[in-house]
This record gives sequence, C-alpha cells and structure tokens, in this order.
Amino acid sequence: MDTSLKKLTLGILLLVLGFTSYAQTSKQQKPLEFPFTEKYWSPITDNVEFVTYKSVKAVKSKDDNPLYILLMDFDFATGTIEFDVELKGQGFPGITFHVDKDTVNSETFYLRYFGKSEPIRRTNMQYAAIMDKVNLWDLTDDYQAATQLYENRWNHVKLVISENQLRAYVNDMQNAALWVPALEGLTKSGSIGLSGNVIYANMVVTPNAIEGIPSSAGYDPTSNDSRYLRNWWITEPVDFPFGKDLMKQISVSPGVAIDPTLLDSTAVWKPIKAEHRAMVNLTKKYGSTESGERKLAWLKTTISSDKVQQKKLNFGFSDEVWVFINGQPLYVDKNYYGSPGMKEPRGRCTIENTTVTIPLQEGENEILIGLTNYFYGWGIIARWENNDGLSF
Repeated sequence: MDTSLKKLTLGILLLVLGFTSYAQTSKQQKPLEFPFTEKYWSPITDNVEFVTYKSVKAVKSKDDNPLYILLMDFDFATGTIEFDVELKGQGFPGITFHVDKDTVNSETFYLRYFGKSEPIRRTNMQYAAIMDKVNLWDLTDDYQAATQLYENRWNHVKLVISENQLRAYVNDMQNAALWVPALEGLTKSGSIGLSGNVIYANMVVTPNAIEGIPSSAGYDPTSNDSRYLRNWWITEPVDFPFGKDLMKQISVSPGVAIDPTLLDSTAVWKPIKAEHRAMVNLTKKYGSTESGERKLAWLKTTISSDKVQQKKLNFGFSDEVWVFINGQPLYVDKNYYGSPGMKEPRGRCTIENTTVTIPLQEGENEILIGLTNYFYGWGIIARWENNDGLSF
C-alpha cells in the first residue's frame, strides 16, 4: 500500500472514530437541575409545600401525611437521578420513575424509616415495579438492601438507571447499596415522582449517564437451576368473596371436592411462564384486585415420575393457596401479611415460604393450585428439593 493510500485510510478511520466519539458524547447530556418550585413540580396531593430550607429550594408536607409530586414536562428513560432527603416522618419515602401518562405503571425505589435506623437491616430500602397501581413489594423480596440512614440531616440518594438495570447509592457514593440486575416494570420511560412525609431538595438528573452499567439485563440466579417449575397453565380470575369456600362436601372418600362453580371441565386454560427470578406474576397478567375484593385463579402443570415416590417442593405464594395432586386435596395455607401466621420473610412471596411433600405416582401427575389475591402482588414460585427421576 503506497503512502498516499495509507494516509487516506488513516484519515477515514480517524473520521469514523471521531464521529463515533461525537455521537456517544452527544447522547450524554449535561446535568439538569430541577429546583423544588411550582415551575418544575406538579403537586398531586393537596398537602405539598414548597419552601426554602437550609438555604435551598425544598418541598415538604404541610400536615405530616405523605405528599406526592410529579416532575412536569420531562420524560426520563436512562441516566442518573440524584437528590437529598431528610427523614422527617415514619414511612416509605421514595421516588417513582418511568411513570406512564395514566400514572398506573411505573417503577419505584424507596427507603423504609420507622425511627432509629439499623445500618445492617436488609429492609432499609427496596426496588419494586408498580403494575396497574399495585406495588409489587411482596413479590420482590430479592430487591431489598441495608444502608446507613441519617437523622436530622440530608441523606444523599443516587440512582443509576440503564435500560434494564439499576444501581442505588445512599450516602456512600462509591459503593452501590442496592443492585437490581433486571428492572421488572412495564414502562421504559416516563415521568419522575417523589413521595413521603420527608423533605426533599437538590434534585439533579443527568439523562443517558449510566456509568457503564450494561443496557441488557444482568444475571438471574435461578437461570441455571432446572429444579424450578416454570411452565404452567392458568384460568381467568373470578370473584371469590371472603367467607366463600373453595371446597364442597361430597358423599365419597375423601369427602370433599372442588366446588364445580369455581372449576369444572369447561374451564379455559392458557399458558403462563415464570419470568425473572422464576416468579409467576399474576398481577402482571391480570392487573390489580380492587380494594376489599378477593380473586381466585387456577394454575396447573404436569409432572412425569419414573416411579412411585415422594418429593419435597419448596413453594412460595401470595395470598392463599390450595394444592391438589391428581385431583386430591393435599395442602391449604395462607400468607396474610401482618398476621402472626404470615410466612417468612414477613408475608412476601419467596421460595422460603413453605415446603410441601408431593406424593407422585409412576407416570404423569397433575399439580393443581387454587390461588387467591386480595393484597398487593399476586404470584407463586416453586422449586423441587431435587428433581431426580422427574420430567416437566
């Protein structure tokens, strides 16, 4: 290659590299400040007060009840969000982002504050998706973490949000306090909101500044584990008021059967798959259950066993469950948050909730589950203790 051709090739290469560098830089916007004034923020509740506090523009509640405000005329997708918060009242102060136009779907990160903070308590903060106005905190136990929270002074919060991941920093800006490897919300962009009986100040948003966090989802700790039951069939939910029983008495052994008005041969079954973390999320499929109401849906799956045997199934659920094996009742339980009988960890749906011993016949076996919802998220997760001799 002669010298002139080499120079031309090198020039083209430098031009391409320069354009690529410019394009990447142009995506990075400068930090945008959003002072807490009515110019930038829309009060959603009627107790919002914009004030000057500690020499900065701030917002707080007028009546010690949680406030809620939305950032006006700004669509956030990826980037960095930073703000200061002083913990004033007990509760769950936090930020919602990717809020859709109807404000029914979003994602949220919040602190838990009920007086003096314990730095190693893993429930000090949480990420959850909000679907059809339902905060799925009880389906996302994995996304909680410990942090140092200060009283009577600012706590600095920084969220770094890529297309599918989030890292949250609280007070320590060098070490992420919470890492969410796969955002689970339905929206990828939207407004930003703040809530709680606290004082907020110093909001800064830097769009597209994701600090090297990958855009793709990160590692799912369940992905390599073949013991999880991931493929189910499900019915449409039906009204199931409190006080109504799922079973009815019959004259033959075992003396009870499923009420045919709730499930019979005409039921329409549709496939549903477990998603990230092996969770079967019914709220995502069916939306919210109205306050004061109770819904019932049925799930089933088929297990083939190479012999007659018993297998332990680690099982999580929300809120009530009836388990049948080959048409016969096997297990009934409740996971009522706030009650003495709620399942560990504190009424959340996790694989730690319970263990059920499943008697399997040789050949095919049907596991049938009746599942109710009346409170926040709705779902199940199931994993064999071991799956030797099974196929599913």
